[in-house]
Amino acid sequence: MKRSILSALLLFAVLFTFVACGDCAGEKKSGFITLDVPDRQPGQTDVLGLKLDPIPTVRVAFVGVGGRGSDAVRRFTYIPGVEIVAICDVEEERVKNSNKFLAERGLPAAQEYYGDTAVWRKAVAQENVDLVYICTPWTDHTPMAVQAMKEGKNVAIEVPAARTVAECWELVNTAEQTRKHCMMLENCTYDEFEMATLNMAQQGLFGTVVHVEGAYLHELLGLNFGDAYWNMWRLKENTERNGDIYPTHGLGPVCQVLDIHRGDKMNYLVSMSTDQFGMTQYATERFGPDSEYAKTKYRMGDNTTTIIKTEKGKTIMIQHDVTSPRPYSRIHQISGTKGFAQKWPCEGIAIESSLLPDELKKKYPNQSAHYNVSPELMKDLMEYYKHPFYIEIGEMAKEVGGHGGMDFVMDYRLVYCLRNGLPLDMDVYDAAEWSCLGELTGLSIDNYSAPVAMPDFTRGAWNKIQGLKFAQ
Repeated sequence: MKRSILSALLLFAVLFTFVACGDCAGEKKSGFITLDVPDRQPGQTDVLGLKLDPIPTVRVAFVGVGGRGSDAVRRFTYIPGVEIVAICDVEEERVKNSNKFLAERGLPAAQEYYGDTAVWRKAVAQENVDLVYICTPWTDHTPMAVQAMKEGKNVAIEVPAARTVAECWELVNTAEQTRKHCMMLENCTYDEFEMATLNMAQQGLFGTVVHVEGAYLHELLGLNFGDAYWNMWRLKENTERNGDIYPTHGLGPVCQVLDIHRGDKMNYLVSMSTDQFGMTQYATERFGPDSEYAKTKYRMGDNTTTIIKTEKGKTIMIQHDVTSPRPYSRIHQISGTKGFAQKWPCEGIAIESSLLPDELKKKYPNQSAHYNVSPELMKDLMEYYKHPFYIEIGEMAKEVGGHGGMDFVMDYRLVYCLRNGLPLDMDVYDAAEWSCLGELTGLSIDNYSAPVAMPDFTRGAWNKIQGLKFAQ
């Protein structure tokens, strides 16, 4: 009897804590933690399928030319219809090195901006700029993008585009008010396998896709505790925050498979994280038990797992782990009523022979979905469903490089759409939907894995466009 009373009291305490924490974080409705969706200002409308006048020569300003930014400058020199007109970074040497590379490629020098953390404002205000390409620490992404759009520029922002839900709304509202493109540079959506399996899903090879998985599993301890990131900004992110703060590499490609805000939407998530072990252990072993790094309290749990439910009853699983010594993986799993695909730990597709295209059905009549297809059929499927982007520029992308070519495909498509006045492959709503997990997963974790409602950044227009279609 005493145990029953004690159990009841314990359950009441947990439920009371859940309600109290939910009320502190946002409004709680029907067991969900929800955040307010701000109303559109009068005259403000959505930018779904936004088309702008063609820009024959896209004039680009790069803000942040460290590892990612400097390689983006390199890649852009191989894209037709581009003029690099401004290069900006806190460090003078980085700016000079990028301009030196332009000279080596026989291109005119870009206007230089460097010397302090506010000089970027001059770069994004430069008149002869059509596109601002932002590769800076995460805390700068939204402020720079917002200011650039207000200066009349289109923007492309490295991942994640925003750190908080409030910043996501700021991006959405500014894009809608200025009618400028705001694209997050989610290069993994352009990976050859991801694009091929997206093509397969769109052509019905997997039947109805009901569950997808993605991840960012990438041990970064040496980089985070080293000098790879300016002023160790990424270590600070892992020190001060908890949750899946870097979700977009795994989430972006599978959201495209599910047509998120193009016929379906993410409704709510629940998230759970392990405690933090790995960063303290690494810091103790590398710097000593009495070091500042070893004594620091790190909020980021080693492994975070998040489950998302969509309006149409689909589920998404996303994981984050930058601490554990495990093979790199983004998982990229697609599970449907008729087939299955997954990239890591090894590429595999499972499909019945009856679902294969006719020319492959004759060649492989006895294929069972209980097993991955043979290497020969895998090769044939990848060739048959090769995405048109890779048919067109795949070889050039592999020559130019950038994560196996997907960086180049991303940049090429961005410029192509701007030059031809087409909607971009990814819009500001993608940027907000994929980035908002950074705050919402932490909110769920801090509230005993409570369900958290996903904001509808389209404000009700998630069904306005039916299916993801890349403009040509």
